[in-house]
Amino acid sequence: MLETIKQTADYLKNKIGDVPNTAIILGTGLGELAHEITDKKEISYTEIPNFPVSTVEGHSGKLIIGYLGSKKVLAMQGRFHYYEGYDMKQVTFPVRVFKALGVEYLFVSNAAGGMNPSFDIGDIMLIEDHINMFPEHPLHGKNFNELGTRFPDMSEAYSKSLRLMAMEIAKEKNIKLQHGVYVGVQGPTFETPAEYNFFRVIGGDAVGMSTVPEVIVANHAGMKVLAFSIITDLGVIGKIVEVSHEDVQEAAKIAQPKMAEIMRTMVGRIE
Repeated sequence: MLETIKQTADYLKNKIGDVPNTAIILGTGLGELAHEITDKKEISYTEIPNFPVSTVEGHSGKLIIGYLGSKKVLAMQGRFHYYEGYDMKQVTFPVRVFKALGVEYLFVSNAAGGMNPSFDIGDIMLIEDHINMFPEHPLHGKNFNELGTRFPDMSEAYSKSLRLMAMEIAKEKNIKLQHGVYVGVQGPTFETPAEYNFFRVIGGDAVGMSTVPEVIVANHAGMKVLAFSIITDLGVIGKIVEVSHEDVQEAAKIAQPKMAEIMRTMVGRIE
């Protein structure tokens, strides 16, 4: 595993040159943020040694190096999901590579179903914590001390200082920002009404099929994490309607410019 990470990181160093300190994972329908990146170089996942290839519509499968505002960033346009058949080591492999490259900050975005009755479709939720409901843990198996400690602390999985910065920027830009707990599930089915109710009872505000594995590995690696969910459908009793992947993509695109504005400003302020 260590040699595989090094091989991929060495390949990307030769392609990238100076490595930025921030990487961004763009979720379903949020790949449009890539258009905000200027002076960019794109590398297809198929060209990167040991990288999986995304199979989901709305995840185009490119690593983008360029400038978001005035700062250089790495961005994944397309992520890997457990439901696609990958194991958790493959799902989180890019995060390992980012750390090996020297990335310090990981920004993550996703589309999610909102369970908090105060949420509306198109809201942006700043993730404050998560509940891991995946059937496999990304740190399951032999631990390599070079990558992180055997038993990593998760008391602040989502950096408090980054969250405070995001809140300050949202206030400055007059962008409505919700807050809550994200429940990570395997998928690929959308939730039943009973499942939505259960996830709400145990403390969830939104639910989705990604993010948690990458965040766990980023914490294991000592990276600072910030994550957003765009609420693309509602799992509130009385508001639950049939939903499709296309609906999710469309709802995500509507909120994407606001999230892009927060991320662009944050990248510029991080030292």
